[in-house]
Amino acid sequence: MANTYTQIHIHFVFAVKFRHGIIQSKWKEDLYKYMTGIIQNDNHKLFAINGMPDHIHILIGLRPVQSISDLMKNVKQSSSKWINKNKLTNGHFEWQEGYGAFSYSKSEIGQVVNYIQNQELHHKKKTFREEYLDFLEKFEVDYDDTFIFKELI
Repeated sequence: MANTYTQIHIHFVFAVKFRHGIIQSKWKEDLYKYMTGIIQNDNHKLFAINGMPDHIHILIGLRPVQSISDLMKNVKQSSSKWINKNKLTNGHFEWQEGYGAFSYSKSEIGQVVNYIQNQELHHKKKTFREEYLDFLEKFEVDYDDTFIFKELI
């Protein structure tokens, strides 16, 4: 739409169903490239993507032509289909329902990119659940613990 100017930066966090650590290092870069293509095809700007075997972090510049929920639905559905089509896991792959979406100002982008790029270092000190709860508390998001990603057993 003409004369529409925005600056919306969103950090997404979502997990593999049941938090199984099945994203393997031998194909995770291809997964990230595939997800990047989805995001860019929807006219959003990707700043960073990285994760761990059980979850993903993505930072984008969101264009207001698509809702956050529609974008996440597209990213998660399409990437699940891609993983299953290419038989990258034993059995059927799915993402866990839901996601976190946290907004940042332009001045914070470098810090968030650095955080996403250094996931392996962060998770030497903190579990995914601890990390996720920290985000919810930092952004003052009300939540029901029943629906928070559980620790792996």
